[in-house]
Amino acid sequence: MKCLIHNDIYIHRGHDDAMQELDGPEARLADYFDVISGTSTGGLVTAMITAPDNNNRPLFAAKDIKPFYMDHCPKIFPQHSGLGGTILAKMIRSLGGPKYDGKYLHEVVKEKLGDIRLHETLTNVVIPTFDIKSLQPIIFSSYKLKISPCMDAKLSDICISTSAAPTYLPAHNFNNQDSKGNVHEFNLIDGGVCANNPTLVAMNEVTKQIIMQNPDFFPIKPMEYGRFLIISIGTGTAKNEEKFNAQMAAKWGLLDWLTQSGSNPLIDVFSQSSSDMVDFHLSAVTQALHSEDNYLRIQDDTLTGTDSSVDIATKENLEKLCHVGEKLLKKPVSRINLENGLFEPLKNRETNEDALKRFAKILSQERRLREMRSPHTKKTF
Repeated sequence: MKCLIHNDIYIHRGHDDAMQELDGPEARLADYFDVISGTSTGGLVTAMITAPDNNNRPLFAAKDIKPFYMDHCPKIFPQHSGLGGTILAKMIRSLGGPKYDGKYLHEVVKEKLGDIRLHETLTNVVIPTFDIKSLQPIIFSSYKLKISPCMDAKLSDICISTSAAPTYLPAHNFNNQDSKGNVHEFNLIDGGVCANNPTLVAMNEVTKQIIMQNPDFFPIKPMEYGRFLIISIGTGTAKNEEKFNAQMAAKWGLLDWLTQSGSNPLIDVFSQSSSDMVDFHLSAVTQALHSEDNYLRIQDDTLTGTDSSVDIATKENLEKLCHVGEKLLKKPVSRINLENGLFEPLKNRETNEDALKRFAKILSQERRLREMRSPHTKKTF
């Protein structure tokens, strides 16, 4: 349940507190970002912090996200004890369908998000999914709604879809009808299979808006990435553990690729490679543009054992992950080494926590400038 690392950094201890210190207790993340994006568990967090309540304020404060995961993850990913928890039992269950039926996840997401639709979010959101029928990525983006009204789906359906990790949770099928009565069918799975790190997808959506001369981004030019301010939070990896090698994999059959030592090597390979390609690209681009300080990537490559599991949602493991997130805040800002693919701390630089506070000041100042220019605008920075 690596999402607890993401939540503890981004939500509970980091950015939200910094914004409230600057602008008061009612400050929320949705007030400051042009775009918030997330895949899989990140998509769920994105929806929760941008969906409106009855007062048109975020349905969830950032501090509410961590308790939500602590309360509901053990029920979304119930752990079997005794013989039912053995590797053989897990393998047999996987042969007959997804590891988990997803019923509780569907129930709690629909209960929390109700009938709220994509167009109602308090800032623009970008949530990737993948359509297993058409074999193409489906990006739910606030920016697309004017030209593709059929994409204005319920946030609950979008969240269930982007969380439907193959072999873990069932694919999600739903129909959505636009205002003209046109019906579109979706057959979706986890967006992590195509965009495990959705940063580039979000940047692409903004770039298209710049090309279309959206006044929100004037006077930024297309591909002028040095003007972008980006915070990207990972959920951690087990790269340094080096669990597998070619000698082991050379002997694997289909089942071996699906389950090894409590993990799913096939899913791990695809999701990690997808995320790494984004890290490589953005690191190279920001270095070339001398804008490294505008791109903050917080990631931990040192997870081991159950820390790196997708679905071990015991209380003990969840608390360990929260502790990992807290420690990561105190570590120096890191950048990916383009030679070995690992995140390495920068010498004599600020901590991740200090970097988040620096970003918070910039965001707060930008919000005030925009409010002065257009006090009635719906979307802020």
